[in-house]
Amino acid sequence: MSSAHPEVYLVRHGQTEWSLSGRHTGRTDIPLTAAGEEAARKVAGRLPAIDFAAVWSSPSQRAQNTCALAGFGGRRIVKDDLAEWDYGAYEGITTKAILAERPDWQLFRDGCLNGETAADVGARADRIIDELRAIDGSVLIFSSAHFLRVFATRWVGLPPQDGARLVLDTTSISVLGYEHDLTEPVIRRWNQV
Repeated sequence: MSSAHPEVYLVRHGQTEWSLSGRHTGRTDIPLTAAGEEAARKVAGRLPAIDFAAVWSSPSQRAQNTCALAGFGGRRIVKDDLAEWDYGAYEGITTKAILAERPDWQLFRDGCLNGETAADVGARADRIIDELRAIDGSVLIFSSAHFLRVFATRWVGLPPQDGARLVLDTTSISVLGYEHDLTEPVIRRWNQV
């Protein structure tokens, strides 16, 4: 399904050791695994032939390297607001380990000790959305799962906490756009692997 309106293509970075083990990877800058690199090389072949008006990336090496391996490194603009959720005290820790200490904890509801809340991440997403809506053309974005989940909910006007209802696999492609006109933002496709 194509659209006459601009679209935003979201690519989650390739696999890392921490994404494989379920460790929260916010600001720790770890590389892609060999499997993550291989999957990143295949991203371009999974995208339609679009002359993107812009290509943006999170500052993390995992997002930037996914972008480069997909063939878009020469056009990449790094946007700090595309960074993954700052997990603070939960950086590098699995959800299972956090729940052992805080049995009722939920990332999207409770946020992270010494890190960001969903509202903090939502504010960054809103700034990116404002920039995107000023561009006449489709944009390709490389970032991380939790940020992109919040970003998608904000795109359609939902609270950032609703990102809990979405999931993203590594090197998945999702598409945001519009239905009838630019006043009707929608999620056109989600978590395509």
